[in-house]
Amino acid sequence: MATSQTDLLILGGGSGGYVAAIKAAQSGLDVVLVEEDKLGGTCLHRGCIPTKALLRSAEVFSQSKAASDFGIDLQGELSVDFSKVQDRKQSVIDQLHAGVQALMKKNKIRVINARGVIMGPSIFSPVSGAVIVTPEGEDEEIIVPKKLLIATGSRPRALKTIDFDHEYILSSDDILQLETLPNKLAIIGGGVVGVEFASLMNSFGVEVTLFEYAERLLLTESKEVAKAFTKEISQRGIKVQTSAEVQDAQVVDGEVEISVKGEDQAQVFDKVLVAVGRQANVDNIGLNNTSIKFDEKGIQVNQFFQTAESHIYAIGDCIPSPQLAHVAMKEGEIAVGHLLEEEVWPLNYQEVPRCVYAQPEIASVGYHEDNVPEDIKAKKSQFSFVGNGKAIIHDGGKGFVNVLRDEDTDDLIGVSMIGGDVTQMISEASTAMYLNATPLEIGEAIHAHPTMSEALQEASLDSYHLAIHK
Repeated sequence: MATSQTDLLILGGGSGGYVAAIKAAQSGLDVVLVEEDKLGGTCLHRGCIPTKALLRSAEVFSQSKAASDFGIDLQGELSVDFSKVQDRKQSVIDQLHAGVQALMKKNKIRVINARGVIMGPSIFSPVSGAVIVTPEGEDEEIIVPKKLLIATGSRPRALKTIDFDHEYILSSDDILQLETLPNKLAIIGGGVVGVEFASLMNSFGVEVTLFEYAERLLLTESKEVAKAFTKEISQRGIKVQTSAEVQDAQVVDGEVEISVKGEDQAQVFDKVLVAVGRQANVDNIGLNNTSIKFDEKGIQVNQFFQTAESHIYAIGDCIPSPQLAHVAMKEGEIAVGHLLEEEVWPLNYQEVPRCVYAQPEIASVGYHEDNVPEDIKAKKSQFSFVGNGKAIIHDGGKGFVNVLRDEDTDDLIGVSMIGGDVTQMISEASTAMYLNATPLEIGEAIHAHPTMSEALQEASLDSYHLAIHK
């Protein structure tokens, strides 16, 4: 059995792990990254990237069907070749995966393709944190790092009464691997993952029913935005059932029968997607060999992502923070900066942008009118895309931008958007919040015309009754 030492070992090569590895290597540390699957993790292979690739194909198909509205006559019947859609998705993944692999080589990061298990104090190290790995076809190796960063991510969570069978009852991982489109799809869960898959499958012509246990979809967004979104997708033909408790799902003769509390008759579907959240990957990685505190929600850390053992850090989906790739990346940068003893500041999660990649898109940052703390006197202003030239050109001007201002401090404290391509606009708002800008400063900055970002400018000016086109 071989042994080796390193400055930093990172357990998990997803978004947070590989970004942390690069930052550490750029700072002069010797870095080992252990990843049991593929570099890029969930985001690249089973999350952000493949879903957005499928959504892009769905968007092109929808736009093609509406070509006559733009004066274009497409001859013949349009159809979806789903195998080619999947091939394109995979080519995007492969290209980006190759890029991450190249970055590892460029930064001289040793990548071990194996599962790593954390060891307790032993003859190899007086403190816990050494990691034992067994690459396929190779001898076991124990690596003793000065610092350890855990970035093991998360996995889809099943319902207590409905487990995945990976053929008819699917996780978000499973549905990305479908070879053919189902005729009828049930989606259990009306959060971001659920509504994104509902949107793309509906665009491909699948009959979709969306079940949500709560009284409305998208609980992290404002009631106004969620209501507007639900109205739009319902008009597109997606059936939405809120306050719906799905109690059982049984596979019968190649179909899935779903039982909803209060309904006498089961509903029948070809496939069911369970999208009720994700659970932290904290099992079987050796945490019990340490004094690290953890539970099903993840590993407990401080504001600099140190665990109960100060030389061991944890970031990303395996800790109880927003399960977003860009959050994991920033957490990784902060953790590495801290272990390097650089001056770093805690992450302000109120400045983290949130995006829903559906048709229509939703993007937000900070507070919305339904969750502003009682001690903040917030003023809401709004501008509709119906008053924005670029939006009218794009999709008729559907949607709006909301801005929240703290009337006591004049600070921008929240922005919410719904409409076409608004996920491309939200970074201006998050940057403004990071820089402690006021809505007036956003409004007075020159915005190119015609652009959809002018709607943020107008909504910001409207906070002072200064909007021009309202």
